[in-house]
Formats: sequence, structure tokens, C-alpha cells
Amino acid sequence: MKLTELFTDGRFVITSEAGPPKGVDTTKMLEEVDLLLDKVDAFNVTDQQSSVMRLGSLAVSHLLKQRGAEPIFQLTCRDRNRIALQSDLLSAQVLGIENVLCLTGDYVSLGDHPGAKPVFDLDSVSLIHTVKTLCEGQDLAGKELLGNPDFCIGAVVSPGADPLEPQTIKMENKLQAGAQFFQTQAVYDLDQFAKFMKQIDHLDVPVLGGIILLKSAGMARFMNRNVAGVYVPDDLIDKMDESTDRVATSIEIAGELVRGMKDLCQGVHIMALGWEKWVPDLLTEAGL
Repeated sequence: MKLTELFTDGRFVITSEAGPPKGVDTTKMLEEVDLLLDKVDAFNVTDQQSSVMRLGSLAVSHLLKQRGAEPIFQLTCRDRNRIALQSDLLSAQVLGIENVLCLTGDYVSLGDHPGAKPVFDLDSVSLIHTVKTLCEGQDLAGKELLGNPDFCIGAVVSPGADPLEPQTIKMENKLQAGAQFFQTQAVYDLDQFAKFMKQIDHLDVPVLGGIILLKSAGMARFMNRNVAGVYVPDDLIDKMDESTDRVATSIEIAGELVRGMKDLCQGVHIMALGWEKWVPDLLTEAGL
């Protein structure tokens, strides 16, 4: 089912991530999917996350579809030109995949093949336009398609960016290009997130607030130093530092954030980063 249908039904949408393995053994990944199959609405299948070579998001999205899960096919511009991007989108539709998340992609210097040649033929805005164009029955060369796809098109935004104005301008550009929902970078400050949601209220578009489970105070400090648009407040870092049960404290923090988001946005996207087995506890803590 397309996420747009869930938003239209007034559901508070819950999505999680499925991270393709670095290899062909999908056992662990599929076990994690099975654990959450009846607890989340869809799984965002990451595309060579952090520029690290892994099993492809298209193949994994197909595996999830066969398993009865709803995949969100993540597609980045880093590794493919416009011909390959359009071809993969058509392939996704033929495989029954209905949701796509469009990203520019991390630079190759961040990953495990820093000598790779990046492509970036398109960026996230032009990729969104590409998906919309295909859905309207033409390719980027203006050629008519023999049967056109019908995707729910997603994009990303960083509500914690400073300054915020460039993010909101780009968000508007993505909407004009064809985006139908937004997934945010990790949120740890509900007051800041509330200000962001008020600022974009006129756009009238569904937003999934991002939740990353904190594993330690050190992880929080690392994100503050290195992840653009993410800021973990000092009180949460202190809470993790003083905790005698990191998992319980992390779930408590995330649960409070999710509860706070219920009146601010249309759903949450949970990034467990290897802690998928704790997501059911998080959902219970959040009252979902």
C-alpha cells in the first residue's frame, strides 16, 4: 500500500529501516524484518548507506515485498546516471514496489570505496522530477512509455539545520518537483521540531519525524560533531552518561520523543541502527 493512502486515512504512520547486508546472506536482515512485520507500516530499504557497498536496495525491496512487507525503495543519485535511475524505477514498479524515497546520496569519500567515481548526474530535486515524469508516462528524453509507473514519492529534510531557510526552500522545490511526503533527519529537540512544523504548515504535506535510538553518550556527541542537522541536547547526553541501563534509557528517550511528535506530524521513521529487537519496546513505550 502506498504511504499516501495511509496518510489520507489519517493513520499515524510508522516506518522503520531494512539495511541490506554487505554480502548475499539476508538471514539476519529478514529476521529483523519479521520481528517488526506487524508493528510498522513500511520499511525504508537503504541504498548503499554512507557510501558503503552493500546488497542493492532494489533486490532487497523485492524480497520484502515477497515477504508481505511494504518496502520504501530508497534511490540515490551518487552511483547511477539518469538512464540507470529511470530503468531501476521502471524495474521497481514491475516488481510491485509502490513507494520510493529520493536522495542525492553521501559522497564516496565517506565510504569504503573512496576511490570510486561518483556520478551525481541528477540531484534529489531532479530525481523527484524524474519519478513524476515517469508516472506521467514519459522519460526524461520526452519519449512515451509503454505503460507508466505509479509511485508514492518521498523526500528528506533536516528540521534541525542552522540556518533553516535553505532547507525549507529546498523542501518547497521538492514539493513542486513532485514529492508527496517527507522523512526528516533525527529529531531530539521537540521545541525546535515544533517550530519547524509551524514554519512549514502552509505546505500541507505529510512529515515523518526521524527517530534514531541513542546507544551511548559518546554516540550523541559524535553526531553533534559530525552529522549535519542533528543536535542532541546536553540534558539527553547527561541522561545517557548517568544511565546504568543504556537500552532502557534510550527507549525512554525515544518513547518520549515519539509521544511528543503525535500532535506535531503525521508519523515517525525509526532508525534503530542494529537495535531492531528493541523497536517493539519503543513502540510500547510510545503508546503505539
